[in-house]
Order: sequence, then structure tokens, then C-alpha cells
Amino acid sequence: MATVKKRIRTIKVDADKCNGCRGCEVICSAIHAQPKYSSVNPARSRIRVITHRLQDIWLPVFAGEYARSECAGREVYTIAGKQYDECGFCRASCPSRGLFKEPDSGLPLKCDMCEGEDRPQCVEWCLSHVLTYEEREEEVEEEAEKLEDLQIGLEALADKFGVEKVKDAMARLSRSE
Repeated sequence: MATVKKRIRTIKVDADKCNGCRGCEVICSAIHAQPKYSSVNPARSRIRVITHRLQDIWLPVFAGEYARSECAGREVYTIAGKQYDECGFCRASCPSRGLFKEPDSGLPLKCDMCEGEDRPQCVEWCLSHVLTYEEREEEVEEEAEKLEDLQIGLEALADKFGVEKVKDAMARLSRSE
């Protein structure tokens, strides 16, 4: 299988600078609205600011991969005198919480780094400089990456609608082509 160079885009978070303004959630939901910028609904945002106001904790977390099952981890970590639960660090869309799920369909959301834009808009609009954008190149296997994305999408649809309905839909699509 051939390897290709892939541009890896990441966003680093400096939680100590976050003041909980949630501007990142607003711009993310606006850029992902259909059509773009037509509405603002933070429930559709691919970034969420996890808050514990009484403990003065504001932690931006990005939507990651879909997890089919709930994790067993419930540890609590103390960092710089502040306590964080393990779910606060988790980026997965999982069955145990509604975080990072599209509100209308229930399908999992994943940060796409504002695909089509030069830089992620949450980084551009973060006035406190909590978010930092970085790029690097890595060699990856070309086909494996595409199949993984397809599998994640199909698994999410199968979990929501059932395998038989997904098969029926695929059969209808293949007949129409």
C-alpha cells in the first residue's frame, strides 16, 4: 500500500488562559451551519467549553472520534490545584453523554478544523489566545485513512438506525446509480 504525506492540523489548548467566553463555540456553530453563517446554535459546535464555575475551571475540548461504548474511567485529576474529571479530557462522542452529537439527528460530531478555511475559526476568534493552531506533515497509508472514516460513519448510522435500514438505503443508492 502506498504512503502519502498528510498535513496534520492540531489545536493546542492553554486552559489557564480561558475565561469561558465561549466565542469558540459560537463561531464553530456558525461556520458549520447550512448555509454557512446562517445560524448560531452552540449545540452543533465541534468545540465545547467544559465549565466548573465554582472551581474557576474553563476547559475547551474538541470533538474527537466516535466511541461505540461507554468507558470505565471515572478518575479525578488535580492540576495546578484544580480538579478535573476524566470525561472533561475526553474528546469522544459516546453513549454516556450528549456532548458532541448533532442535536437533530443524534449523529456524532467531529472537529474538521474548519475544512476549506485557511485556519480553524475558533483559533482566529479566540481573543484570549487560549487556542493555538499548529501544522506538521506525517506519512500515512493512503487507503487505510479513507476506509477508517467510512467505517466510523457507517457504524454511527448503524447504531442510530440499525444495520438493516443502512443496508436497505445502500441498496437503493446502488440501484439509482
